[in-house]
Amino acid sequence: MRDNKFRFTKSSIESPAESASIKKSMVDHEYKAIRFENDEGTIVLKNGKKFHLVLNDVAYDQQLGLFGEHLVAIDGSKFKAVNNRDRNFTSAKLKRRMEEIESSINRYLTALDAADRQEPTASEPSAVRLEEKIAKLKTQMKELQAIEIQLNESPEKQVSLTDPDSRSMMTRGTGIVGYNVQTAVDTQHHLIVAHEVTNVGSDRDQLSSMAKQAREAMASDTLSVVADRGYFKSEQILACHDAGITAYVPKPMTSGAKAEGRFNNDAFIYDATKNEYICPAGEALIWHYSYVEKGLKLHRYWSSKPGLRVEIAVHTEHGTTSSTLGA
Repeated sequence: MRDNKFRFTKSSIESPAESASIKKSMVDHEYKAIRFENDEGTIVLKNGKKFHLVLNDVAYDQQLGLFGEHLVAIDGSKFKAVNNRDRNFTSAKLKRRMEEIESSINRYLTALDAADRQEPTASEPSAVRLEEKIAKLKTQMKELQAIEIQLNESPEKQVSLTDPDSRSMMTRGTGIVGYNVQTAVDTQHHLIVAHEVTNVGSDRDQLSSMAKQAREAMASDTLSVVADRGYFKSEQILACHDAGITAYVPKPMTSGAKAEGRFNNDAFIYDATKNEYICPAGEALIWHYSYVEKGLKLHRYWSSKPGLRVEIAVHTEHGTTSSTLGA
């Protein structure tokens, strides 16, 4: 690393493996520092220097020959921002909070009306306290109404008051307000070759962008990337293919066919030359007719055996075609 704490040259390193070991320990050290400085500021403002210091030393790694295999693993990590969940608002959360305040105001107004019917000397302290509570709630309501205007103008329909760039997102079954840091890691020496700090909670639209950044950083003509099923999206995989990058991403099981006692679509094999499907029982399902239902063009296939039928719903979205099958 070319910084004040560590300096070494190619001649002082016995092997790329030793260099990788040294740099990996440095990355681990700085990564831990990033994780535990969340109470001092946001990732972008307080930890940006560390990110650039640790993660942007890719050119030097290339000189040392540390990127041996043209294979990287892409994944995202959630970092908590300095923004309490109570200071983050979505439309549903804002509506719920406004309803709670409105309900409290009505309850206090009812109590104030009851206090007014009591003896003046006995009801005066109670009435003053109720009026103060009502005034405080009305102030809070005005603040929420101002937040509502910001919320309607926000493209993500979400507002964070302390750290405006942070967003609410799910991680390990719980919600946090923070950032989703994307990294591409060289599989040979486990070095981070590309990174990006995003405030998008989902990984689904990050695959092609991170893959292209990794290939550019590694100065490689070819590249293969692996990622978990959270990155599966046909448009992203197609974008990688068009860029000459091979992506290996498992397809998530989103079909309800199995739960409903039907075969999933991958159980049927399509024969393009005959325009037929081979069902799990080995029978040929022959095309009979097409029709349109709810904007989808459906094709009906079935075999000569009674009770065996499969329907394929074909539709085009964003230039891709998908099929839904059932038996």
